[in-house]
Amino acid sequence: MSDLLERLRARGWRMTSQRRVVAEVLDGDHVHLTADEVHALAMRRLPEISRATVYNALGELVSLGEVVEVSTDGRAKRYDPNAHRPHQHLVCSHCGLIRDVHPTGSPLAGLQEEERFGFTVSQVEVTYRGLCPSCAAEQTART
Repeated sequence: MSDLLERLRARGWRMTSQRRVVAEVLDGDHVHLTADEVHALAMRRLPEISRATVYNALGELVSLGEVVEVSTDGRAKRYDPNAHRPHQHLVCSHCGLIRDVHPTGSPLAGLQEEERFGFTVSQVEVTYRGLCPSCAAEQTART
C-alpha cells in the first residue's frame, strides 16, 4: 500500500470528505487510474462527489507533487500515487494496464557520455511495453 494518505496528513492538506475519498481511491501500489475511474470509484464511497471536485483534487495532488500524471500512447492521463519512489512503468500495448517496476541499476547506464550532448540529466523516464498476461492469453487463443 502506498503512503499517500500519510504524506498528505503530514503536509497538512485540508482533508475534506471529498479530498479524503479521492486520496483513498488513489492510495495503493500499482494504482494508475484515469480521472473518470477515480470519479466512479469515489462515487461508490461518496455518491454526491462531483466530477469537477475529483478533477480539482487531482490537479492539487499533482501540483503538490504527491501524484504523478502518466500519459501513454495518447490514452487518457492516469494518476500515479507512487510519486516519491523512483520507478518505471510496464504498459500493456493492448489494454493499457500499467504496472510499476523497479529495475536494478542506473537507467543512465545505457546512455554514453557522448550521447548526452553535454546535458546534465536530472530525470529519466523509461517505459517498457508489451502484452499483459490476459491480453497475451487472449491473443494466443485467437491464433
